[in-house]
Amino acid sequence: MQGPSRYTNGWWVSPAIPTTANCTLALLWGFSGFGGWGESAFCAGDAIRDPHCVARFGDAVAVSLVPAAVAAAIALAAWMLPRIRRDDARLDRALTISALVWFAAVTVLFVGGLLAKA
Repeated sequence: MQGPSRYTNGWWVSPAIPTTANCTLALLWGFSGFGGWGESAFCAGDAIRDPHCVARFGDAVAVSLVPAAVAAAIALAAWMLPRIRRDDARLDRALTISALVWFAAVTVLFVGGLLAKA
């Protein structure tokens, strides 16, 4: 049961929306970094993957681990800490920040893949 919103303007956003965004971005990052999607997208040649490109893309995955870990920690803290979870504004803010950091992690993979391809 959802209690009344604490927002002054009466707007309320379900926490399911930013949670779904976080999960989707985490899956995209995971499949791109560790599931082979990124290597296939950036390093696949005629039928053989360039080992130099794969190694450089691996470096991009390693760099993107930092924002991914931060995003995961923020999202988990938002749901685990009652002080955040019970306050609509704090929960929305934490989940939105987490989604933005997930987006940054995916962006690092993309830019790293472009640099690996070059």
